[in-house]
Amino acid sequence: MLNLDGRLMYVSCSAERGVVGSDTRIFFTQKGTRVLGRYRGGSVERGCLVGTVTGATLLFRYVQKEASGELHAGSSICELKQLEDGRIRVLEHFRWSTREGQGTNVFDEVSSD
Repeated sequence: MLNLDGRLMYVSCSAERGVVGSDTRIFFTQKGTRVLGRYRGGSVERGCLVGTVTGATLLFRYVQKEASGELHAGSSICELKQLEDGRIRVLEHFRWSTREGQGTNVFDEVSSD
């Protein structure tokens, strides 16, 4: 099982219906199978995701306050992959629950170089 604890990620690819972007940063903590992520950037003022990881699958729900002042939420099913250089990539398939739409975002771990 890949461990997300202490990992900082950025959005390397954003869905058409998504509101995160390349300046969005996500910081993960993990205890056992429980995962917490805090994020901001793009049009997201502040966001939080809570979920569980099993093997290479991360399931979570998210809520975020956007720069417009609106609150939005949804759920995601993610595939976790380890890249050749040791960083982790998250392929997120999300579905909004507070607005229309769904899509796929890609998060890549920020290199420690």
